[in-house]
Amino acid sequence: MSVAVLVPVKAFADAKLRLATALSDHERSALARTMAERVIGAAGPLPVAVVCDDPGVAAWAAALGVHVITAPGRGLNRAVEGGVAHLAGRGCSQVIVAHADLPMAKDLAWVARWPGVTLVPDRRDDGTNVACVPTGTGFRFSYGAESFARHQHEARRLGLGLRIVRRADLAWDVDQPDDLLYPTPA
Repeated sequence: MSVAVLVPVKAFADAKLRLATALSDHERSALARTMAERVIGAAGPLPVAVVCDDPGVAAWAAALGVHVITAPGRGLNRAVEGGVAHLAGRGCSQVIVAHADLPMAKDLAWVARWPGVTLVPDRRDDGTNVACVPTGTGFRFSYGAESFARHQHEARRLGLGLRIVRRADLAWDVDQPDDLLYPTPA
């Protein structure tokens, strides 16, 4: 196993709180689960791991046959770094980190066809929706506002090759009510 996909997944009941003005708690939870399943499906033949701190998400992922990495109380950045290290320990030389809120995700395998760091920003060039990193480099993740710029800087700091790819199917993430107006996935 030289490449794997890592999907950080928040507790479905706590996911997408910024959508509370547009969706009920049940609708938010169902949407989060549906989008996460789409991202897992977009991994295609690649092995997938979910990193989470919620027993319900862990059970859901295990029922899908997905490897589960638990990271209680670590926060997103440390959980992803721990997940990458875990997958490196299982023989992965590259890890594709794909966030679970990409409703149009179709294919992730191509992201690993570059030996350095590949970053796929959101449609605003602010966040990092997908990142592929070589393991064992000490890449530090820094999600949140302006993460795309910070991740570019981190690749350069480490002297790693950097490829930036903008793709509509991976650029659309769902954070705000307006984001629910995404085009129907093909």
